[in-house]
Amino acid sequence: LNAEHNGRERPQFLFDIRPYPYQQEILDTLLAEREVRGSFRNLIVAATGTGKTVIAAFDYRRFRRQNPGGANRLLFIAHREEILKQSQATFAGVLKDVNFGELYVGAHRPESLEHLFVSVQTLNSQTLDQRLPADYYDYIVIDESHHAAAQSYEKALAHFQPKVLLGLTATPERMDGKDICAFYNHRIAAEIRLPEAINRKLLCPFQYFGVSDTVDLDDLRWVRGGYDRTELSNLYTLSRAVAQKRADHILSSMLRYVTDISDVRALGFCVSIEHARFMADHFNRCGVPALALTGGSRDDERASAQEKLVRGEVRVLFVVDLYNEGVDIPEVNTVLFLRPTESLTVFLQQLGRGLRLAEGKDCLTVLDFIGAANRKYNFEEKFAALLDSTNHSVEQELRHGFVSVPKGCYIQLEKKASQIVLHNIRQSYGFRAGLVSRIASFGEDSGLPLTLDHFLAYHHMDPRTIYARFSFARLCVEAGVRDNFKEPTEDVMTKAFGRLCAIDSRRWIRFLLDTLPRLRDVDIPGLGENGKRMLNMFCVTVWQEVIEDFGSEDVREKLYSLADSPVMLGEVIELLKYKLDHIDFIDAPADLSYDCPLDVHCSYTRDQLLLALDFMKPKTLREGVKWLSDKRTDVLLITLNKSDKEYSPTTMYNDYSIDSRLFHWQSQSTTSADSPTGQRYIHHKARGSHVLLFVRETKSDPCGAAPYTFLGAADYVSHTGSRPMSVVWQLHRPIPAKFLRKTQQVMG
Repeated sequence: LNAEHNGRERPQFLFDIRPYPYQQEILDTLLAEREVRGSFRNLIVAATGTGKTVIAAFDYRRFRRQNPGGANRLLFIAHREEILKQSQATFAGVLKDVNFGELYVGAHRPESLEHLFVSVQTLNSQTLDQRLPADYYDYIVIDESHHAAAQSYEKALAHFQPKVLLGLTATPERMDGKDICAFYNHRIAAEIRLPEAINRKLLCPFQYFGVSDTVDLDDLRWVRGGYDRTELSNLYTLSRAVAQKRADHILSSMLRYVTDISDVRALGFCVSIEHARFMADHFNRCGVPALALTGGSRDDERASAQEKLVRGEVRVLFVVDLYNEGVDIPEVNTVLFLRPTESLTVFLQQLGRGLRLAEGKDCLTVLDFIGAANRKYNFEEKFAALLDSTNHSVEQELRHGFVSVPKGCYIQLEKKASQIVLHNIRQSYGFRAGLVSRIASFGEDSGLPLTLDHFLAYHHMDPRTIYARFSFARLCVEAGVRDNFKEPTEDVMTKAFGRLCAIDSRRWIRFLLDTLPRLRDVDIPGLGENGKRMLNMFCVTVWQEVIEDFGSEDVREKLYSLADSPVMLGEVIELLKYKLDHIDFIDAPADLSYDCPLDVHCSYTRDQLLLALDFMKPKTLREGVKWLSDKRTDVLLITLNKSDKEYSPTTMYNDYSIDSRLFHWQSQSTTSADSPTGQRYIHHKARGSHVLLFVRETKSDPCGAAPYTFLGAADYVSHTGSRPMSVVWQLHRPIPAKFLRKTQQVMG
């Protein structure tokens, strides 16, 4: 009955229902956010169709149970009446109260404001922010929260001060670059993106075809983040020869890629009303029934067209400013992108219209028509959003056939389309000139002040894209947006930034943010043993050298040289602040009998983690195991996905998580169960020793050697075999869902 993700209308439940496991994971993460971080402004990012409203309803039910006797007033804000009706029914079902909540939208007028489902337009027109005190509502939900940065939401968000503010969205990235996370303590509390939703079979898989277009768009005017819509529409409709040729190409491509035109239920996304009507007329003339719909179409027209599409009387609905979000037709099995979609948010919303599960629907067919594009058009972020977790660039994925798509999915680009995308990526990000160009035009494109945080957020960019080869400051100089500089550590730091990108320990980052601004005056003995360990970890990250003696002149020279490089030091601090703001998991100190700066679920390079454990010669380690006799600790360094090119047959181990606590690990090939090492593994608890598991997905990432995620301490459970031993370990702390997807990946 909990079937929000496949589009069926929700009944009014009168009995207890439970969240799906993935929904419970998000609810648990929200609870941890509030208990561990003390954060009650939470943003949930979940793919279209995963039941965000259901999660909100369960969270509100928990809130009511935690506050018995309280008013527990609820305000649910959305921008469309259909969404509000569905949401009210969802809350009523979860709460087992058919009378729960009232609508305030269109012709609906509530008798009470205590549990209100209101449109943002009504919220403003009825000036509820002026009529009600700031603390009137205890729990506020902002649906489709990517709209929250819009002016229409500002008064309510500025006025009301609830105990809990919960934002829901599938796409937090806004085309205008505004940060919706600013309303939620600058972080995403929990997320389940589109690839994960497909892997969990919450959405149907897709087969995506990049079709070579018949028109080029590189000469069209580019204004404030996108093509000029009028010029684009004119190109697709007014020039009859060009428009006719393109429409013929679209239809023939559709007939080529779909299995049976009689089974097609398609949405075609157009640039303008004229374009939608032109395409519908053309398809009808060619014997393929089609209709054109726009944001201005009457409700009865939309309902009738939707019914005809579902029944198969119409094969294609050509739409503009419609069906981006909120209303679903699960039966849609084909999506046509008939115009370039500059906004990643809109692209994912439109794609999501076809990803709903439906009976008899095996997959979604996507036809994206790709022509030569303006160099500012971002192909890379679109394809990156379709890929499962990967350390490969989009360019590498394209060259190798997109091996990192979600399960059951497929991406294929025609030859000319592939060349266009590769050329665009190289112009945009892959080469220095592309980054410099985007930095130079950033203020004009975004309307935002140029900072590292703003630049990465606006372009939806991983910092490793920059720091694999460059420093942001030097690129800014080349773009003419900051003065030239010459500093002693620039070469060293430019190489080190990529390694610094891996740091995600709150404790370590906060230590560095406190220590780095005062490098000339820092009292190293006063840092304490853990402080000195963390400083050593930083030094080996930057200079690739271990500090043996903190009082040596060489160490002072290194620290002073960074202190005397204000631009490079400032960039290190800016990058660390960015990393701190984007940590999306809850960490915890390791469960050990000695002091150690390692935190469970954070990531560390081999050298960093060994220095944290006082092993001062990390570069001498060549194996994936290390016994630290002084700490009575076994360190297991595990790479999950090994390739024949990087590993010999004797090191192709079989390592994976069985569930969130049990981990299967194979020892070195020479280790037998009755050897001293094997016996130490088996009897480690009785002997008072620790076993620490560090796991990484692949050997390398875009910036070099990939770091390991610290899964924490583990206890022996059982073993089979000998030379090698296959050992099952039980972790002290469960693996979060974010990491579990990777550690279970080798199991298929």
